[in-house]
Amino acid sequence: MGIYIEGMPQNYSLYIHPKDLYELRRDVWCDDPVPGKLKIGKVRYDIDISYRGAHTREFSKKSYYITFIKPALCGGAREIHLNAEFCDPSLIRNKLSFDFFKILGVNSPQAEHVSFTLNGKYMGVYLQLESVDHLFLKKRKLPAGPIYYAVDDDANFSLISPVDKKAKKKLESGYERKTGTDEDDAFLRELIYQINTISQKDFGNQIQKFVDVDKYLRWLTGVICTQNYDGFVHNYSLYRNSASGLFEMIPWDYDGTWGRDCNGKEMRYNYVPIEGYNTLTARILDVPQFRAKYRALIEEVLDTTFTVEALENDIIALYKWIRPSLLNDPYKQEEVEQFDKEPDFIFQFIKKRNEYLKEHLSDLE
Repeated sequence: MGIYIEGMPQNYSLYIHPKDLYELRRDVWCDDPVPGKLKIGKVRYDIDISYRGAHTREFSKKSYYITFIKPALCGGAREIHLNAEFCDPSLIRNKLSFDFFKILGVNSPQAEHVSFTLNGKYMGVYLQLESVDHLFLKKRKLPAGPIYYAVDDDANFSLISPVDKKAKKKLESGYERKTGTDEDDAFLRELIYQINTISQKDFGNQIQKFVDVDKYLRWLTGVICTQNYDGFVHNYSLYRNSASGLFEMIPWDYDGTWGRDCNGKEMRYNYVPIEGYNTLTARILDVPQFRAKYRALIEEVLDTTFTVEALENDIIALYKWIRPSLLNDPYKQEEVEQFDKEPDFIFQFIKKRNEYLKEHLSDLE
């Protein structure tokens, strides 16, 4: 992937007034931010900061959501996420995934490891993630358009909720609009409706009026290779390109990948089938020309990109880059032995997953 790394992770120094820090820590489930000052390099920023995540808020090493107030932008971003990556013993799975998606031609967030201190206390190695918002689009010179976050299992592109097996009360259930207007929701509702009502005979032609199928297949290839088992109903954003009028997928939250789940537990290399999940994936792969295109794409990736040879140097470079900082991480320093084993663990996953997917290419005939 050609990762270029020099020096050590940049230091992010955060200062929060003790009374505001007490307020932040008083209720980990509160999303109300507190003010703070963040120094990055020689630049100081007035910020708002809050905790982020779901069950991860209960971990000793917290993740944070930061909004820049003054200056209002940092590196072209209005907001960033600082992820503790607490359950990932390698600390690199999220970044490795997003870099892999970029190689596949999928728009993905920037991700960089940083060293983080809070009121002078070293908090450890964190992963800074770019927010998927209107500035994400602007940086990539993409047309403006609404962005939706898939926030629960109802984001399965179906009319039926997988939770209670009943018809959804709202077609847009499972999504939270990040950018856009109420009027944009109509496009999302129409997408879900059409996915589920276009006849089999007409689906191949009609769905291309709503979804960028080529980009969807590239995204699908990335999910299948990294084996993000939640990636079909969670862990993605949905963007409607206003120039083309087509929806595109943007990956998000990929720490549960490369052989481990979101809790850091080992996941067998054959857990996610080559055909994936969710209603849209099933319907797209039911179209012969799309299925053939997907097979050709994933076959090429398995021969060229998703191999130990192609990924080894970048994985080792990331590992070596963050290891010195990890030795002082108060939450991770006792897990260095496990951290040292992770590159080989990931290599074994790539090898076995590659072999498994090649064996199942015939399932796509």
